[in-house]
Amino acid sequence: MDYKKLGFKCGIECHQQLDGRKLFCNCPCIVHDKEPTVFFERKIRAIAGESGKTDKAAKTEMKKDKVFKYQARETSSCLVEYDEEPPHAVNPQALETALEVALLLNMKPVDEVQFMRKTIVDGSNVSAFQRTALVAVGGYIETTQGRVGIDGLMLEEEAAKKVKEEKNEVTYDLARLGVPLLEIATAPDIQNATHAKEVAEKIGMILRSTGKAKRGIGTIRQDVNVSIKGHSRVELKGFQELKFMEKIVEDEVKRQVKTKGEDKHVRKLNPDKTTSFMRPMPSAARMYPETDIPTIPITKDMLLKIKLPELLDEKTLRYEKKYKLRPELAREIVKTGVILKNYTKLKLDNNFIADVLINYPKEIKKRFNLESKLSEKDFLEVLTYLEQGKISKDAVLDLLVKKVKGQKINLKSFETIDDKTLEKEIKKIVKANPKAPIGGLMGDVMKKFKGKVDGQKAMSILKKLL
Repeated sequence: MDYKKLGFKCGIECHQQLDGRKLFCNCPCIVHDKEPTVFFERKIRAIAGESGKTDKAAKTEMKKDKVFKYQARETSSCLVEYDEEPPHAVNPQALETALEVALLLNMKPVDEVQFMRKTIVDGSNVSAFQRTALVAVGGYIETTQGRVGIDGLMLEEEAAKKVKEEKNEVTYDLARLGVPLLEIATAPDIQNATHAKEVAEKIGMILRSTGKAKRGIGTIRQDVNVSIKGHSRVELKGFQELKFMEKIVEDEVKRQVKTKGEDKHVRKLNPDKTTSFMRPMPSAARMYPETDIPTIPITKDMLLKIKLPELLDEKTLRYEKKYKLRPELAREIVKTGVILKNYTKLKLDNNFIADVLINYPKEIKKRFNLESKLSEKDFLEVLTYLEQGKISKDAVLDLLVKKVKGQKINLKSFETIDDKTLEKEIKKIVKANPKAPIGGLMGDVMKKFKGKVDGQKAMSILKKLL
């Protein structure tokens, strides 16, 4: 597909939840499994914005006459979320994180933060508006396909989570409402579908580098704006898994080639990775000033106090060099936040240590259907047995499984066999099965000495004898 010839334009809006407490109250940023104890309902009413005009999308939704039902818990929501009390002072930690991210994105912070009200038409905000503020402008990131501009960074409150929808009623849970949310908008500098995924990944990496972003599915999402020559801009809303972004953007370009002349609109992502019409594109008429929150000056002192973190990509490269790790293991160690230096005092190969820390818990879950709750102490204990020669490499997984099950470890059953004895026993197995393939012989050896010999050493002896 010739994106340049098609006049392809694309930008991303990345939304990232922050940890800590909510943006305008002291409620914690947590998700509950407990049953809700508070219930109420609302209907939407379209009003004029700062320009004196009423938002087109709001008018469309009001005509549907939907009933929005809300459920909440007193432990994670308060009168601010219920829209029965004015917002409290802005969470200073959330604002500091926003400024930190702005500096990492080479942006220029604004002189003064002014919160606005943005009309929300789907009922996901009880007040029917979202509080949002511009924090910084004019940044950029470097990518393999050139520099991509970062037009703006906003600090705003997260919306409520939809629980169910039936007939003319929509139910929302308020545990998520009010969680601090960063919105990062790129310039339309993205060259193609592959580039869109790269840009989203890089922004996500920068956000995770702060250590203050929430993790997991649903805590970060991207909206992708796409257009080609002769077609209005279309917003593809709600990417959560980046592995599907490239194909969905490609499919949208193909759709626009076939359907020129459409009005600007928002499309939702369906479970089957197709898209469908959601609503008209909101207009500037939906924005008006928030009069309940004072403006916040951004001073030089505020910015000088911010300590920028090491980017995760830079940390990964440092781990590769310092610990001589394979790139994929270095990435995973950094991603999971494992403190590798606590293990490197062991006289073992760092790649093996990293493999045990990253992949063995996954193997335990896959093979034994056990959720690994192994601590640093557990890993160090088992790896120390290996370092001391009390067990073989092949016994490490078995001992960790016992740890997960809470079983007592009897090291005598895992005692290693010395090289001379091992070679003698392998000779017997070869003599008893002279026509057996090497794979079959290896299977017999490992079956007989399960957890007591190193697999690589046994294979080396076999090859020498055959």
